[in-house]
Amino acid sequence: MPNTKTHSMILGTGRAVPEKILTNHDLEKMVDTSDAWIKERTGIERRHIADDATQTSDLCTEAGRRAIEAAGITPERIDAVLIGTVTGDVTFPATACFVQERLGAHNAAAFDLSAACTGFIYGLSMADSLITGGKAKHALVIGGEILTRIIDWSDRGTCVLFGDGAGAVVLGPSDGKRGIIDTFMKSDGRLTHLLHMSGGGSKYPAQVAIDERLNYLRMEGREVFKYAVTAMGDAASMILERNQLTPDDINLLIPHQANLRIITATAKRVNMPMERVYVNVQEYGNTSAASIPIAMDEAVRNGRLKPGDKALLVAFGGGFTWGSVIVQF
Repeated sequence: MPNTKTHSMILGTGRAVPEKILTNHDLEKMVDTSDAWIKERTGIERRHIADDATQTSDLCTEAGRRAIEAAGITPERIDAVLIGTVTGDVTFPATACFVQERLGAHNAAAFDLSAACTGFIYGLSMADSLITGGKAKHALVIGGEILTRIIDWSDRGTCVLFGDGAGAVVLGPSDGKRGIIDTFMKSDGRLTHLLHMSGGGSKYPAQVAIDERLNYLRMEGREVFKYAVTAMGDAASMILERNQLTPDDINLLIPHQANLRIITATAKRVNMPMERVYVNVQEYGNTSAASIPIAMDEAVRNGRLKPGDKALLVAFGGGFTWGSVIVQF
């Protein structure tokens, strides 16, 4: 049976990215690569890089502040702050606690979600459930990362891919016409070895991680590409079918901005023409959990998403995790 109930609605969006830009030509001076090689394989032309003084909470706070302003509410009305991140400020407390304090959202519960690039989709689903279940009225959902802190800059296979940033949305009760139509989440822990950072936890504490160079992101690119395209395509197709919708009913597909080949292959699998697919990977690179909310905020503010439009969000990340959301604006 289709899910016909609209649970919650997006009241406002926001984003924040560092000012510093690292171009492909800059990378040519750092590692054995070229602008042409990077663009051909990924579609990325530049990425925003946080300076040493910037923490993930800084980007999340700014994105959250902009989303709250766009929503037209005060921080005190936020009941929950959820942040999808794998590069939080510290091991604990949650980065969401720092953001809550800095925003003045003192009435909110605050916690982080670790689902890699799918973190924002997971957070959106959790916040929707809180509002639907009557546990919260307003929720701030943020995807924020400083991935460049866990990149091995000597590994040309990964260092060209990632950038830093944060994106946010405020959810509130649906007016019955707009809102989140459905959400979907899935994972497969058998494939953790294909995309991970092993160091820094209880298995390989910080000093061990540094000594054995386990404090960097590691990825089997070809295998990740194969699984990403299949999982994102399946997540998009399944949620459309479950809600008796077709690609023609979707005004804009906003996929995780991993690389252009994955985006194009995903669009092809769900029969979505590229003119109805939002692409900004050339500007930001892969910002993990931040990529979808950054893209969504851009689409709202530049007119690609208009009132009444339906958007399909779909992501895939380490874990493996993947998921999708259909939302009407």
